[in-house]
Amino acid sequence: MGLVVKLNKPDPNSKAHRHFLDQHEVIKCLLSLPQDASSSIALSATSAATLAFSCLQSMAGESDVPKNTLSCANCGKPANLQCPKCIELKLPREGSAFCTQECFKFSWSSHKSVHLKAKQSSPGTQNSDSLGEGWLYCMRKGQGRTPKIPHFDWTGPLRPYPISGKRIVPDHIDKPDWADDGIPKIEPNSALQHTVEVKTPDQIERMRETCRIAREVLDAAARIIQPGVTTDEIDRVVHEATIAAGGYPSPLNYHFFPKSCCTSVNEVICHGIPDARKLEDGDIVNIDVTVYYKGVHGDLNETYFVGNVDEESRQLVKCTYECLEKAISIVKPGVRFREIGEVINRHASMSGFSVVKSYCGHGIGELFHCAPNIPHYARNKAVGVMKAGQTFTIEPMINAGVWRDRMWPDGWTAVTADGKRSAQFEHTLLVTETGVEVLTGRLQTSPNVFPWLNS
Repeated sequence: MGLVVKLNKPDPNSKAHRHFLDQHEVIKCLLSLPQDASSSIALSATSAATLAFSCLQSMAGESDVPKNTLSCANCGKPANLQCPKCIELKLPREGSAFCTQECFKFSWSSHKSVHLKAKQSSPGTQNSDSLGEGWLYCMRKGQGRTPKIPHFDWTGPLRPYPISGKRIVPDHIDKPDWADDGIPKIEPNSALQHTVEVKTPDQIERMRETCRIAREVLDAAARIIQPGVTTDEIDRVVHEATIAAGGYPSPLNYHFFPKSCCTSVNEVICHGIPDARKLEDGDIVNIDVTVYYKGVHGDLNETYFVGNVDEESRQLVKCTYECLEKAISIVKPGVRFREIGEVINRHASMSGFSVVKSYCGHGIGELFHCAPNIPHYARNKAVGVMKAGQTFTIEPMINAGVWRDRMWPDGWTAVTADGKRSAQFEHTLLVTETGVEVLTGRLQTSPNVFPWLNS
């Protein structure tokens, strides 16, 4: 079938005409424009691709892509031009680079099979039924399911996969008030949304116990991370370890969140939903665990490397870890909550990264989320000063690119607006008379997964 491309004649004197081109829409930009601005021309798939490739070739001199860093997929000569369809599908540059239009045209009949293979292996073509009964894509903040991947302008290469059914919690486990119907009752209307609670000695002791369980659960999840493991399997480990300790996984059915933990991979900032996607070599993955035990919550998360990770991602994760450590170091009675954001923002900015502004740390105890709010960015307007006996989380989210975020159709998964990677670390903290106690601190038995802790 012929490919019909609609062309609009731009102002040939406009500089914007030369620079507005987006590689993902290069098929729309052809060099030989008709005189009639409203005309349409019918092109074969080969001709359209070749003309689009010509457009890329004409732009190569202005491209930011380094020249002669790749080899031509046809002849092996140095190449700095790329198949436009491979760009659209976000395929690796290796294998899609060509030195000239002639090599591209000569290779088209065999090269186009790469596009077909990519489409067939994408999650959008995956039949959720092949995973077994109950595996569907999440929609409407956990209240809906669909057998097909939702339509969305994805910001990066990651895509959602189908999720499994809700995991069972035994009757003997003490549950928060949202466990059955997904709706918190006490938390939204509590006076502790506006007043920072000073915990009693009994509450503090229960929080110590709960936070230690949460740490042990997170460590159990960290031990299974490797290429080929699905985030759903991570969720299973978190769920079973929490239940085995006598606790309830706080995220499960909280405002209808469908899983027992959050798993945020690569460009996901936070609240990623565990699904059927297998972790790949080079990924980074954050696991966010909260446990409800003896009437209180303990919350923490860490970002882990999957196999061999590129240097920029390693620096991002290390910087995020350092941001949290530097913030914790200033916690003590009398310090303003707003100072936390100043410390984090300063270190992230000096490292060339940005701080997410849409999500913040929070008070925690008998309520999952309450006052105070703990913004992680500079010049924030957080109110209040720290007092002994207060408990709250600090959980900076640091991005490799811009700080802005977007929401996936599932209503939970927050991703970076530019598709670049994000990392996060979190602890639950207790303000003491002399400083701070990290209630979710690492144990001697915690897996040794962060190289910088060995130096």
